[in-house]
Amino acid sequence: MYPLLADLTLIIHLAFVLFVLFGGLLVLKWHWIAWLHLPAAAWGVVVECTGWICPLTPLEHWLRSQAGGTSSPSDSLVQYLLPALYPSGLTREIQILLGMLVLAVNLAIYGWLWRRTNVKTTRGAK
Repeated sequence: MYPLLADLTLIIHLAFVLFVLFGGLLVLKWHWIAWLHLPAAAWGVVVECTGWICPLTPLEHWLRSQAGGTSSPSDSLVQYLLPALYPSGLTREIQILLGMLVLAVNLAIYGWLWRRTNVKTTRGAK
């Protein structure tokens, strides 16, 4: 059961990272998502820029250690996702750069959404 839970944690972690980076695009369709996305994006920026560790990381490591510390060889999911979340050679400078990338992407998305909304509002007022 531990390997399955570890893999599930890894998938949730990756989904959260993708949501932090690109979740603002979901606001195009569902405006209420912003209430979930903005705190998640802020968390992502803070974690990367301060060097904090996401709680999902130690949970996944603990689950893997409970499973014997290894993944099954057929677990290609782990083979591809682990390096994406925990790249080798990740330095403090790269972490800060990633945090700034998250901030820049989200500022661009929300700026575009804000501008788009204001243009529609301005056109509708005429």
